Order: sequence, then C-alpha cells, then structure tokens
Amino acid sequence: METRLSMIHRLKTFLIGRARNLYDPGIFRKISLIAFFAWVGLGADGLSSSCYGPAEAFITLGKYHYLGIFVALGTAFTIAVISTSYSQTIELFPAGGGGYLVASKLHSPIVGMVSGCALLIDYVLTISVSVAAGSDALFSFFPVVWQPFKLWFAFLGVLILILLNLRGVKESVLTLAPIFLTFVLTHAFVIAYAFVTRLSDFSSATKATAADLSLAGSELGMVGMVFIILRAYSMGAGTFTGIEAVSNGLPILREPRVRTGKRTMRFMATSLALMAVGLMCAYFLFRVAPQNGKTLNAVLFESVTADWGNFGYLFVLITLISEAAILFVAAQAGFIDGPRILSNMAIDRWVPTKFSMLSDRLVTQNGIYLMGLAAIAVLFLSGGRVEFLIILYSINVFITFILTESGMVRHWWQVRHRLRNWFRKLSVNGIALVLDVFILTTVVIIKFHEGGWITLVITSLLIGLVLLIKRHYNITQRLLNRLDDLVPTAEKPEPMIPGAASQPAVLEADPNGRTAVVLVNGFNGLGLHTLFAVFRLFGREFKNYVFMQVGVVDAGNFKGAEQIDRLRAHVESEVGKYVSYMKSLGIYAEGVIGIGTEVVDEIMKLAPQVMSKFPKSMFYGGQLVFAEETFLTRLLHNHVVFAVQRRFYHQGTPFFILPIKV
Repeated sequence: METRLSMIHRLKTFLIGRARNLYDPGIFRKISLIAFFAWVGLGADGLSSSCYGPAEAFITLGKYHYLGIFVALGTAFTIAVISTSYSQTIELFPAGGGGYLVASKLHSPIVGMVSGCALLIDYVLTISVSVAAGSDALFSFFPVVWQPFKLWFAFLGVLILILLNLRGVKESVLTLAPIFLTFVLTHAFVIAYAFVTRLSDFSSATKATAADLSLAGSELGMVGMVFIILRAYSMGAGTFTGIEAVSNGLPILREPRVRTGKRTMRFMATSLALMAVGLMCAYFLFRVAPQNGKTLNAVLFESVTADWGNFGYLFVLITLISEAAILFVAAQAGFIDGPRILSNMAIDRWVPTKFSMLSDRLVTQNGIYLMGLAAIAVLFLSGGRVEFLIILYSINVFITFILTESGMVRHWWQVRHRLRNWFRKLSVNGIALVLDVFILTTVVIIKFHEGGWITLVITSLLIGLVLLIKRHYNITQRLLNRLDDLVPTAEKPEPMIPGAASQPAVLEADPNGRTAVVLVNGFNGLGLHTLFAVFRLFGREFKNYVFMQVGVVDAGNFKGAEQIDRLRAHVESEVGKYVSYMKSLGIYAEGVIGIGTEVVDEIMKLAPQVMSKFPKSMFYGGQLVFAEETFLTRLLHNHVVFAVQRRFYHQGTPFFILPIKV
C-alpha cells in the first residue's frame, strides 16, 4: 500500500508539480497575475470570440455584406459600453466575485444564485465553444478526410487544459502566452495588410455600401433594412462574451487588484474592438464567402495570401494554428472563473462544499474537474458543432450581463443622494442593460427553435438542483443546531461526565497512560457528542485526552497571509475550549492543530507527533448519521473520518468512528 501511494505521489508531482508552501511570505505574489498575463488568461476569452462572432454576423447579412460596416460600428460601441460598465463593477466590488456576487449583494441571494447558475453554464460552454472553434480553425487547413478526427482532437485539448490548470493558473497562462502573442501579431498583420492593400478600394467600398443600402431599402424597406442589420448585430453577440471574465477573476490579479483589473479590461476591450471591426471590414474588402469545411477567417487568410507563394502557405498555416491555439487559450477563462464561481456558491451552500476546497497547488481542483468533464460531455452531445454551441453560449452570458447591469443601475439610483457623479455611472450601466436586453431577446426569439430553448431548460434544471441542495443544507443546519445545544452547557464548570467530579484532578500528562485522541472541527455539538460518546463507552479508562483539529484553507479564506494567521488563531481558540473544559473536570488534555488544504493529509502528519508522546493512543472521530440515507446525504457531506480510518488501518493504528445521529 505504501509503495503504491508513493508511486502515485511521484506521478502526481511529475504531472502537476510539488505542493505549495502556505507559509511562503511571497506565495500570493507568485500565483497572482499582472495585467499583461491577466489579458492572456482572461482576455483571451473575449479576444478569441473574434474568430467566430464577426463571421457569424457577416454571414447573417447574406448578400448585403457591405452593411457589415454598420454592424462593426455597433459592435465596437457595445464593447466600449459593456467593458466600461464592468470596470465600474470592479471598482464597486474590489474583492471580485463578478456576476454572482453583484447579483447576490445588489438584488438578493436568490437572484445571485440564478446569475451563478447562468455563469456556470456559460463557462462550461466557454470551454466547449473555444475548443470546438479551435479545432475547426486548425482542421480548416487539413484535408476534408481528416474531419472525423476533429472531435477527438477537441477531447484531447480539454484534457490537456485540465492538466495545465491543475498545476496552477499562472503556470497555465505562462505556458500559453506565446500562442496568444502569435495570434495577436498575425491577425493584426492581416487586418493592417487588408486595409493598406485595399486602400484604393475604399471609394468603391463606399459606393457599394450606398448601393447595398439602396438595394436593401428597395427590396426590404427601411424597417426591413434596419431589421437585417440588427439581426446580424445580435447574431454576432458571441463577440461580447468574455468581457465579464476580468470582473469574475479579480482575486487572481496582482495587487492593487482594482487598478490591475481595470488595466486588464482596457487591454481586452481595445484589442477586441480593433480585432472585431478589422476582421468585419476585411471580409467585405476581400469579398469573402463561406466555404464548406473552412472558417470564414481561413477563407480570408487564403484570399489575402493568394499571391504570396510558399511564404503565403506558411503564413496561413501559422495563423490558423495560432487561431486554433488562442481558442484553446480562451478556454482558460472557463477553467479560471468557472471553479471560482463554484467555490463562491459552495461557501454559500448552493452547491456541495467540496467545491470550495483547494488542492496542495492552491487551485480549486474539484471545480476544474467538473468544468472540464462537463465541457467534454457538451462536445460529445453537440458533435462539436460551433454554430450550435454559439447559440447556447450567447444566451446564458447575457442573462448574467442583464442581472449584473440591472443590479448596478439599482445601486447607483439608491446612492444618488450621496454620490456626485451617480448619473454618469448609472447611464453607462443603463445603456449596457438596454443593449444586453435587446441582444438576449433577439437571440432567444430567432434561435429558440434552433436550440436556444436547450440552454433555458438546462439552466432551469440546474437552478432546481441548486435549490434542492440549498434546502438540504438548511435542513441539516437546523439539525446540527440541536446538537449545538450542548455548547452553552459544556462551557459551564459543572461536570457532565458521570463520576468526573469525584475523581482527583489530574493536570499532569501521563505518557504511559491510555490516551484518547478526538478529531474535532470546532467547539460544537458534533465534537462534544463525539467526546461524550467516548466517555459513555470507556468511562475513566483514558488518562489523557488530545483534541486534534485541522484548519482548512479553502477558497473562502485563502486571501492573504493575515487570513492564514487568523485561521490559525481561530483553530487554537476552538481546541483550547475543549482543553479548558476537560481540565475543569480534573482530566489532563491538550490540543494539536494543523493548517492545510487537505484534512486527511494534515491528520496523518499530526498523528505520529501525538503517538510519539502518547504511545497508547486510540483515535476517535464522529460521523453524522441521518435518519434516512439518500443520494444527497452521500453527495453533500464529507466522509473524512472514513478516509482517515482507511489510512490508519493500513498503518496498524486503531481508529474508531462514532455515529452521531441527527
């Protein structure tokens, strides 16, 4: 068993890396991102949408493709408004949290939960869309006979991203940064080249645009023409996805976080606007048209380099590979922000609390696994069809946009008497809200029968499941409160243990005496019931009591060195209450604590220390037993004592689990 565990540990270290030191004074600086790398890790989601958003809008225009200039201008305006509105969100919520926290604080916890569920679906689809679009971009360069392998390539891409993110956010971003820069440089060059080489065509492009306006006006009427422009604008809504990622991922940014976040937002918004408008204009300047098995960008690149010879072939290859790669990089936003939303919801008991746990690499690995596996499932069920996935994707992100913007508008209105520039701030969020509502309504109506309804159904089902989980946690908390009725009594000096008062006070440790080591998690009803169960079973057989508690560092308290110190002080205080209580009964007791991300591993580190001092130690842990065992009770409650028991048994150390009925 030990050999097998050692081999697994070595393999894990090789693939993921060594455990991080929580007490390293520079740990937060080492894992945080400066604005540039945040632009890579979070901004890639928005920037990569230029690979499919503008193309979707351009194709929707049909034969009136010169009207794309109006769509491009509307797109640039929308990017500016939404990014500015989210910069205001960053200022108001400097600790991060994004759409979930904003809706929870400015509306209500229920509205926040809806926003959180929408975000979770959105980030799963971020991964799915990005990886599927990346596969499309890469396979556009390969022969058509290679198309059947495209989905398998997408699966492999998700698995690689899971592994990279298990190593850490910064490590994954640093690895992918060269790809990001290659994408930016190659696409910027294509756009600049298109404008420079077709500069003489601008007069004809202007005339063609006027002709398109005249033709559309005569064929469709003014209302119809406006409709087709707005429809194309809405169908390109995928371009705006990812703008919220910076607000959601604020906790991973370098201090001062607000300034870093706003700088990252400017980088992302500027690059996205230039890329989206530039590509849209390049489409109609080169008169590109959709081709089977190729993305519109691939068609554009081939048109631009048609007379470049072998260099053109190489340039297109590099550009398409970088486009495929940037889309994989864009999936980072799903792996960075999705698990963070999950951890925030877990802290509030909307989802299983295990999603707030950190690995020894200080990442929310359960969330990473869930997001990755869910993305693979979506890719499998959709066949990796980007057009279909974009429909699902665009709907959910705008649900979150609307809830966030409406919350911000409500806030500015409420503080209008205390804030001088409230109207300007309200106007920015208000305009963004109007645009978001229009886009969401249009996309839902137009794409409802093409699959838009699926997103609404999936989100509704997730909301129902989350409500069920919350209800279970609320019921469990009420049951645990009954156990906690013992706490006030235990804090009094009167003995509760039969025969304890008649025994002489034993305030010196007896190293050769039998020792009960009780695992606790705070001075609460569960720990006290476990202690009293030991007394009921063994009476006065134990001469020493040791109370062992591990302070768990999770996503909720991993916010700075001072938080770790505060956690340690809290754990010491809780264990100290047990020690004081036992000494008031005339029984020797001491406390042993550990701080870490994994309870079982910390207990296994502390146990030898206790056994070296008290060789005759026996370990006890309490386990909640519900009146009715259900799927939810197994899923939502940790079973640490069982894992500890297995590890102890393999070492030949006795460990007893005491059932605590609730």
